[in-house]
Amino acid sequence: MFKNIFFLLGLGFIGNYCLANTPTDTTIVIKVLGGLQYDLPRFELKAPVKLTIVLDNHDDMAHNIVFTKPNARPKVVDEALKLADRGAKMDYVPASPLVLAHSKIVEPGQMERFTFMVDKDGIYPYVCTYPGHGFVMYGAVYVGKSMPVFEKDLNIPESQRFTQEKNQHQHHAMGPVSPHPYALSYPMMYRIFMPDASPAAIAVALSEHDAYCFDAGKCYLRYAWTGGFLDNTEHWKGNGNKLAKIIGQVYWRDSTGFPFRIGHLDHTPIVKFKGYSLKKNRPTFKYLLDNIEVTETLLLAPKTGFLVRKFTFRNNTKTMFFRSPVYEGVQIKSQTKPSKTGVYEIKALTTDFELVIER
Repeated sequence: MFKNIFFLLGLGFIGNYCLANTPTDTTIVIKVLGGLQYDLPRFELKAPVKLTIVLDNHDDMAHNIVFTKPNARPKVVDEALKLADRGAKMDYVPASPLVLAHSKIVEPGQMERFTFMVDKDGIYPYVCTYPGHGFVMYGAVYVGKSMPVFEKDLNIPESQRFTQEKNQHQHHAMGPVSPHPYALSYPMMYRIFMPDASPAAIAVALSEHDAYCFDAGKCYLRYAWTGGFLDNTEHWKGNGNKLAKIIGQVYWRDSTGFPFRIGHLDHTPIVKFKGYSLKKNRPTFKYLLDNIEVTETLLLAPKTGFLVRKFTFRNNTKTMFFRSPVYEGVQIKSQTKPSKTGVYEIKALTTDFELVIER
């Protein structure tokens, strides 16, 4: 008799153990609101869970939602930016092991549903990786973890660490104080449609006042300006098809076209963009000129604030020529002197070349 009792108790224990580890089915609806935000910046679950996400786009621009492994959101956003022209075909989602699950690009007024398993405790970020959105539009799932006080939760956007009442009051009573729905930190960059550049333009703000546009499609600096950064309002509202507006004044523009020549002044090299690397959010661009490997970094001189262009070269077995236009009120300085027509000669095997644009 006692053996039978112990046997039945054992069956009960096993049954409870299996029940406790059977994934629950949970469906979460996340709405996209105006101002680049999800209506649900965070929520809690217990593992294991079979999670179904419904992304409901109430905004007037396209979005997606990408769930990542813990602490992987910034890396995934950076990888999405590097997709460049391939991004649209991939729903702006990189083929990365850091991505757990994701939606497709969801157009205004549309919905998308997908399901995935979460079987381990952790804090799982989710983010919109549409170009420019990932810096502000994100949230987090707390799986088996306690959520901190809302206002101190660094896993949700700064702009949402306020009560809904305060946000509504600021929106209606004060109006927007910036064309960006979030605080800006510098350096920062956008892959965005820019005036007078190819669709692969990259806009970079080196400071609150100093910015430039690098054309990744053509592999050269298009222009630089001072006085502010960008107003992306029309771009965001136009589902990504509108041009960004420059805030400030362009003081230098490349009016001569692609600047490099190889071997002689008549030979324009074949150019291929090879991506970029980031150091403290400041990009270093990489590209090929025929078989010459080039990196280009733009930064501000520490004391003067002038724009510095730093190039490095590999496999440059031929003399190179670099053309830089001359503007009134702007001086171009380098370690080598240009010709009367503004052409700099870079000797074969030179590894470094630097230009300073003084305004």
